[in-house]
Formats: sequence, structure tokens, C-alpha cells
Amino acid sequence: MARRLFGTDGIRGVAGQFPLDPKTVHAVGMALGTSLLRSHPQAQVVIGMDTRESGPWIAAELAGGLARRGVAAEFSGVTTTPGVAFLAKTGPFAAGAMISASHNPYQDNGIKLIGHSGYKLPDEQEESLETEIFSLLDRGVEPGPAALQVNQGLDRSYVDHLAATLPLGLGGMRMVVDCANGSVSSLGPELFKRLGAEVTTIHGCPDGRNINLDCGSLHLETLRAAVLEHAADVGVAFDGDADRALFIASSGKLIDGDAVLLLAARHLKQEGRLTAKDDAPVVVATVMSNLGLERALRLNGIEMIRTPVGDKYVLEEMLRRGANLGGEQSGHVIFREYATTGDGLLTALRVFEVMRQNGAGLDELTAELEVYPQVLVNVRVRERKPLEQLSSVKDEIQAAEAAFGESGRVLVRFSGTEPLARVMVEGPDLARVESHANRIAAEIRNELGSAD
Repeated sequence: MARRLFGTDGIRGVAGQFPLDPKTVHAVGMALGTSLLRSHPQAQVVIGMDTRESGPWIAAELAGGLARRGVAAEFSGVTTTPGVAFLAKTGPFAAGAMISASHNPYQDNGIKLIGHSGYKLPDEQEESLETEIFSLLDRGVEPGPAALQVNQGLDRSYVDHLAATLPLGLGGMRMVVDCANGSVSSLGPELFKRLGAEVTTIHGCPDGRNINLDCGSLHLETLRAAVLEHAADVGVAFDGDADRALFIASSGKLIDGDAVLLLAARHLKQEGRLTAKDDAPVVVATVMSNLGLERALRLNGIEMIRTPVGDKYVLEEMLRRGANLGGEQSGHVIFREYATTGDGLLTALRVFEVMRQNGAGLDELTAELEVYPQVLVNVRVRERKPLEQLSSVKDEIQAAEAAFGESGRVLVRFSGTEPLARVMVEGPDLARVESHANRIAAEIRNELGSAD
């Protein structure tokens, strides 16, 4: 048994198997309860979940572990990850727990733990919890679920908070909303209609197994078709737990997280609200963001800072620099003025706000973003070794970097959640980009043994 539980986004795996078997989930609840009671004698935890069929039993088992330590749990039922973060920060809760595997298929699930600050737990706290969890498992802890009843008022307070950030509303805006059969299947259309939008909903009928299935932010084809069919002003797609959002312009053009960062940064700067500690306007992005974004921001007098992939790294850099806008190309955008984490619903409201205030569509608002061809190749591997030890891979990476110079980028990294090596190559010419990406990927397969 691998002695590792927490990855880059909490605990994740196949539901019913380690580390998401009943005993381990129960032990997570017990360890969390023990930790919270040290500083919160009357600790409570808010638990939410997405629409996976395994969500209810995982939530019940987690609550059972908490109860064995005398910690009460409030259950918000189906909600979003940022919704749990909001409740953990603003409610009478010492922590929050979200049961979700984000964009993964329904067979997977996960546990994301959030502190009372609204931020994900720091690495040292996760390490301490891991030690206690394995100690409990070694001693033979037995599972035992707790009965949970949904508190409808929790979601209402979250939706009220979101609506209050857009007092002018969305009257008359025509939109298509792809709910990914996930967390926003009810919340998203409800929020946008409440603000006055004309909403066409697709993939909003979860059955426990269709979350993310050929829909949502990873599969934008049906959203694009629906936007064109309905002559909508905009389309928005969420992932399973709604911490990210991607958009389709009225023309059918994809608007990704890079484009959102550009239009949001420009808008905030114009209003004097794009902050940083040294007063120089800054946006925090990751190594995956396109060179075109960096250059467009520079033309607007805005510096772009890159971090490793992962919203936790984006947030850490934002906090360090006092920045209030950052995010990922994948659509995970953090508006720190309003939230402690990426929030797909909040991102959608901010995008719609810019559209309304400028009287313009997303095609016009993102016209100055020249996107460099970028190719991402995922290589499934049987083992991980430091890339610097793989001589043939290093040679191909260096060859690509020399070929592009300052007009391109090469990024090779291992996924934090899956057994994948990710190869990203970016440059001015698609054919050359594809060629270098495929050569690097081929050498990774040769060196590490593809598990395809």
C-alpha cells in the first residue's frame, strides 16, 4: 500500500478502493476531527458533494469519522467546491470538506479539505493528517456512516452572495449553460435566471454516472452548437464541481482561461482595481498560459507572473504579491476580491459584467489576444523518474527550445493526479510545434514504458 494520500488537489481515487474505501474515508474524518478540536473545542464541519453516485456514502462515512471525535457535520448536499469554501469561511465552521473528483469520470471521487480561512489546507497540515490517518488504519479502525440531512439554507446563502456581486443584473442577456451534469445543474441556471438572463440549459440532468460525460468544460462541442443554434450572446461550461468555467462567444469561438484573464485584467486596470503590493498591475498565471496572453497583457501595461500548474501555486503567488487576479488556462480563475478560490459561477458573473459594461461580445473583448499554436500530448507511463535523468528526453527538449528561441516554449511535467507525463510545446508554427511535441512524447514512451 502506497503511504501517500494527499495529492495536488486533496485525496482522489476510484470510489470504493483505497484511498476512498470506507475505512480510509472514516479515518480521514476521525483525523480531521482530532486536528480541529485542538483549536476549536466546539468544531463543526460543512460537507458538500457533486453529483457522483458515490458522493452520499463518502459524505456519510466522513461525517461518521468526525462524529466519533465529537465533531458535528452540516451537509449542504450537492454544491460546488467554491461554495463549500465560502461556507467554511463565512459560516460557523472550523473547516469544510468537498466530495468531488472535479473533471474526472464518475467512477472517481475525492475529498478536498478546506480550512476556516476558505483556503485549502497547507501541506504541513495535510502531512500531519496523513500520519494520523495511517496510524488509525494500522490500528484497525472500523467504518461507520452517520445519517446526514441536507441543510438547504447553506446553498441559498452562497447563491445570495454571488448574486450580490452583480447588482445591475443580466436582464435580456441570452445564454446557454452547460452544467456538466454536475454541481451547478440546479445552482447555475437558478442564479442566472434570478439575475434576469434568458437561459438555455444543457447537460443539467445528473443521474450519478453522467457527470462530465461528453459534456462540460472538457467537451465544448455541444455547447458551441447550442450557442449557434439559439443565437445566444454567450455560452458557459462548467466542470463537475464548478471551480472552473470556459466560454463560447456568439461566433462559436472558444474563450479559455487566458482570454478571461486578459479581459478581466484590462477591465480591473481601467477601474483602478488591479492590485499588487508594489502598485504595479500584475496578473498571476501558470506555465501553461499562452505566450499570446503574456504579450497582450504587456501591451496593456500589465505584468504576468508564471507559477507551476495548480491553483494552489497561483493562489500562493497572488497572496505573496498582493495580487487580486490570477488563474489557469483551463478556466480556473481566482478573483480574490470576492473569493478565496477559483469559482466558475463567480467567473461567469465577472465575464458577463465586462460584456454588459462594455456593450460588447466576447469576440470583440478578446480580439487582441493572438494565440500561439500550442500542442499538449499526454503520455501514460508506468513509472516516474526525474526528467533530468532521461538523456534522450532531455536532448529532444533542448532541440525544441533551441529551434524556437524566445518565440516558443517547451514544458514537460508529470500530472499531479494521474499517471501521465504532459508534454506542452508552443510556438509560431503549428507543424513544427506538433513535430517537437511528438518527438519528446516518443522518447518519454521509450524511457518510461507507456502504460497505454
